[in-house]
Amino acid sequence: MQIHIDRDGCISCGLCESTCPAVFRIADDGLAEVYHQPADAAEQADAQTAADGCPVSVIHTA
Repeated sequence: MQIHIDRDGCISCGLCESTCPAVFRIADDGLAEVYHQPADAAEQADAQTAADGCPVSVIHTA
């Protein structure tokens, strides 16, 4: 699984970081970023939950 965030649409709500801190964080510019691709099934599941819950649908998985 590969995760990508369309940072132009990010509203910095922090839901992704709180749902899956192993993959997402809020960067110095205040927007969410992927700093680590999911390494195992548990991280993949949490990352998918974060993507599904993103209120502006800017997290994409492949």
